[in-house]
Amino acid sequence: MKILVLNGSPKRDASDTMHITRAFLAGMQQAGPHEVHTVHVIDRHIEYCTGCFSCMHNGGTCIHGDDMRALLDEVLDSDLLLFSFPLYCYGMPAPLKAFLDRTLPLSSMAMRKAGDRYEHVEQADFSRLRYLMICGCGFPNSKKNFEPAVMQFRLSFPGGHTILTVPESPMFSAPEAADVTGPRLELVKRAGTQYALTGSIDAALLEEIGTPMIPEEQYAAIVNRGV
Repeated sequence: MKILVLNGSPKRDASDTMHITRAFLAGMQQAGPHEVHTVHVIDRHIEYCTGCFSCMHNGGTCIHGDDMRALLDEVLDSDLLLFSFPLYCYGMPAPLKAFLDRTLPLSSMAMRKAGDRYEHVEQADFSRLRYLMICGCGFPNSKKNFEPAVMQFRLSFPGGHTILTVPESPMFSAPEAADVTGPRLELVKRAGTQYALTGSIDAALLEEIGTPMIPEEQYAAIVNRGV
């Protein structure tokens, strides 16, 4: 399987969320070899979409001659798009959102009804693509934090999506927290293996991964001591 990892964190490999993503990929590799390419989106030249819709009328050619042309080619050559990002203002960081906006050339202006909503008709064949979102946040819990990002991802990729959300993610970058982060990363590895073998992750395992690693009040107190 060809996996394109789109790391939305400006911290690149030092991202708290990338600890989770690397564990997930390690779990996938335990099930069999996969070709993984990680793109730090912050390092790519991606202009903002202007909403001119030229790309949707002329066969997918954008007015911007930047790095998105090559990235879209890589998207179409992949089997799995893995969006790895920290939660920024209840959504994805701006560089990754710019990337998502610029996937517009894959669609045409024509619309079709899909269930109770409408969607644009494709200009390219990406029917085999699957989509995975791994998102960490610095809050002590998942409630009323991840919902906007999760909804955006589900609407952007209504078919074939899987979502992992993990609170207290700064702990993954703290060596002194290894006693609690280690077991959580093992759960994430298990999820990666399960995903590679079956294409899905057990709901109970996803829920366990998304629970706080230490009590919410204790985590908040630790954060507040460092303010």
